[in-house]
Amino acid sequence: MPFVGAEAVHAGLLTPAMLRGPAWRRLFHGVYLDRATEPDHRTWCAAAALRLPPDAAIGGLSAAHLWGAVTIPADAPVVVVVPRDRALRPEPRIAPHRTELEPADLTTVGGVPMTTAERTAFDVGRRCDLVDGVAVLDGLLHRGTVRLGELRAMSLRRYTWHGSNRLSSVIRLADGRAESPMETRLRLLFTGAGLPAPIPQFEVRAGDGPLIGRVDLGWPEARVAAEYDGDHHRDRAVFRKDVARLNALRMAGWTVLRFTADDVYRRPRETVAMLATLLQ
Repeated sequence: MPFVGAEAVHAGLLTPAMLRGPAWRRLFHGVYLDRATEPDHRTWCAAAALRLPPDAAIGGLSAAHLWGAVTIPADAPVVVVVPRDRALRPEPRIAPHRTELEPADLTTVGGVPMTTAERTAFDVGRRCDLVDGVAVLDGLLHRGTVRLGELRAMSLRRYTWHGSNRLSSVIRLADGRAESPMETRLRLLFTGAGLPAPIPQFEVRAGDGPLIGRVDLGWPEARVAAEYDGDHHRDRAVFRKDVARLNALRMAGWTVLRFTADDVYRRPRETVAMLATLLQ
């Protein structure tokens, strides 16, 4: 875990010369980590928290990462929220957002100060891209860490804050049934193109009988499904289950389209056109 070098020296655990040696790496001014540990974004957040002034916290997409709603690369800057009257030493790997903070906006998890799930969704929904905001809110809703009623109440209390209109759109588009950010992105790609809204995590059954399979996005009237295939689908056991499930769905008269990140990011028009052909 990251630690404050001066505190370790004061406690007699290390000397200044040892801190400058090969066993430790400096993450931020005065904050160190065992060089054998490769820091991920969670570690960088814990390190940044050691440099924060009172009443500041990890926020934005970094807090969403800590809440488990989205995955942030290790090399991404740590987003922090800081009261306007607090000083913060500039750091290349820390992205500060100066804002108003109330005690109810903050919590501590695993010793790291961070914004609550509701305040995290509130900030991401106002300040980030619309799709990013919906993906984060979907993840928080799916995990049960945010309730839409509480988020709406927060947005109404702060309706004059910058980005409130965008947050309203995020709340309107959110659907906690999504099981991954890429499922959300795929859904918004289709609905943004004017296609009918799908049912996330739709369960296909044989009439009133047993479950045949569950699909990421389903259009039951057309018997069409769309699925996002992430890297975990390359696992041999997952692949075998996928094949059996897809065969069962096809036997039940369903057409299943499978998409990857390239289809969402690099070929969005072709992806939409493929589904639109089946829904006509």
